Amino acid sequence: MTMDLSHGGILRLVGIVIGVLMSLYHMWAIAFGTPEAVYFRGTHLLFALTLVFLFYDRSAKRAGRPPDAIDYGMLVLSAAPILYLFFNYDYIVNRIYYIDDLSTADMVLGAIMVVAVIEGTRRALGWALPITAIVFLVYGLFIAKLEPMRLMDQLFMTTEGIFGIPLSVSAAYVLIFVLFGSFMERTGTGQLFMDFAMSLTGHTAGGPGKVSVVSSSLFGTISGSAVANVMVDGPIAIPLMKRTGFPPHFAAGVEATASTGGQIMPPIMGAAAFVMAEFLAVGYGQVIIWALIPSILYYVACFGAVHFEAKRRGLVGLPRSELPVFSRVMAERGHLFLPVVAILAVMYSGYSAPMAALVGTLLCFPVAALRPSTRGNVTWKNVMEAMADGARNAVTVALACACAGIIIGVVMLSGLGIVFTQLVVGLAQDWLLVALFLTMAAGIVLGMGMPTTPAYIVMTALLVPAIIKLGVIPPAAHMFALYFAVLSAITPPVALAVFAAAGIAKSDIWKSGLAAVKIGAAGFIVPFMFVYEPALLMIGDSWLWIVWRFVCAVAGILLFAGGLHGYFLTWASLWQRVLLAAGGFALVFPSVWSDVTGAVLAGVVLAAQWLARQRTPATAGAR
Repeated sequence: MTMDLSHGGILRLVGIVIGVLMSLYHMWAIAFGTPEAVYFRGTHLLFALTLVFLFYDRSAKRAGRPPDAIDYGMLVLSAAPILYLFFNYDYIVNRIYYIDDLSTADMVLGAIMVVAVIEGTRRALGWALPITAIVFLVYGLFIAKLEPMRLMDQLFMTTEGIFGIPLSVSAAYVLIFVLFGSFMERTGTGQLFMDFAMSLTGHTAGGPGKVSVVSSSLFGTISGSAVANVMVDGPIAIPLMKRTGFPPHFAAGVEATASTGGQIMPPIMGAAAFVMAEFLAVGYGQVIIWALIPSILYYVACFGAVHFEAKRRGLVGLPRSELPVFSRVMAERGHLFLPVVAILAVMYSGYSAPMAALVGTLLCFPVAALRPSTRGNVTWKNVMEAMADGARNAVTVALACACAGIIIGVVMLSGLGIVFTQLVVGLAQDWLLVALFLTMAAGIVLGMGMPTTPAYIVMTALLVPAIIKLGVIPPAAHMFALYFAVLSAITPPVALAVFAAAGIAKSDIWKSGLAAVKIGAAGFIVPFMFVYEPALLMIGDSWLWIVWRFVCAVAGILLFAGGLHGYFLTWASLWQRVLLAAGGFALVFPSVWSDVTGAVLAGVVLAAQWLARQRTPATAGAR
């Protein structure tokens, strides 16, 4: 085979080499000890900026073209400030922040760094997050009247700005888990998840919809991206849903909603979960424990919505003859679950989450080599491409975290967080529910224009302190913010997961978005549940009470979903739908009296529906 020595061919080879080097660097850092913060975070950002200026077009007009002199110039300019920090490390660490004046070189290179990060983020993610960062910079300079030298000190010369906690999380946690996901994909785990879900649920009412829910929850745990999840599962699940009778917009809504929940699904959540662990100064394993019950409730809501909608429409599953056999799936590909099991085992043996992910990553290809069905994926080319893919997939998160660091730097230096907290508390008038709704709305709006991680970071800086001040415990407050930053992916008018799913389903975007909100509506009340009842985060109280609240929450979520979709045991009339929804709300509220009320309301509807089923076949009510 002849080597492609054209500009494009050489560039592709360079991209693979840089991606492999980036992956190897981070694997080395986890195995042998992370370098000092400036070196580690700076190198991580340097790799990301190199990839973004070489492989992301600066405008739609240049889409698909190789980089030109401007792109190479931006690459050199973006590297200069980071290399300056490396070569002047002793000066950087020995000066007194905010007191010693910056030199002209410090100011110039700091300004170049800020511009390079904003431009790199624009190329990787679009305008929303860069504009947000620019707005905060304008606020800091012209409204808060921050001294430019002190602002540049904060953003560039310390680890409280661009090189702050968000970028630290991206470097230490996100890349290795993204790399793990890339290795899993290259060894055929995506097909395992799909076949596994098909064998379990494909034959039931609305089976392909349930397949989407189950497979998306599994794949989402390793992809950490709702859109990526849709693009992997959607091409298989959406046509199957349409074939069995689901309208295209509903099929798109199911896929988008199921894919979005992967970011809150343990054991491997989205990037924002690692940021949360860092902000709260807890181990990642603790975040997994907090997230477990809420994520189960979210998927119970999705599963229930699909089931009730299928029953209402009289839809059936796929013939068993067309479905994979569970025993065969596990015999041929079940061993691919072993790296995930290894991650959990290492993590709960007391090692760090990055170390656990490194072990899981290194096991992927050896495990795939165990059986002939997956041995064909074990090639050096596949390994190299998996490392390059992992690095490229981490670029957007790295740039988002660096740009979010600009926002955090301005907030910290200007005291805007305190001002915003006072504003929210003043608007809420000490009513926690009002503050929660304000936080929910802000999370959805922020998430419309930027990925989950920076949306969560901004909420943490501006809104989370307000609801903590009103009495919410910190884990519940942070989980609340994370939840709605995630759910913005299915909330119109800008819902990226819905856009991706609607494109596959060839359905109307607005109809698909409204279907996604309806499917996930029961899930929207989950964050309010754990704010008012921390037992759902497995915090405090006895295990008996935690189990009781979980059972009531599951029952309430299913009743609420049944009320929304007009079916429970059989087709539900208007009054039954109202009582089902009301009973669901009552059961999720943490009170014995509300539990009794919810049980009574549910009992009335269930009794009426049971009598109706005795008189007519279950499918007769399908409308």
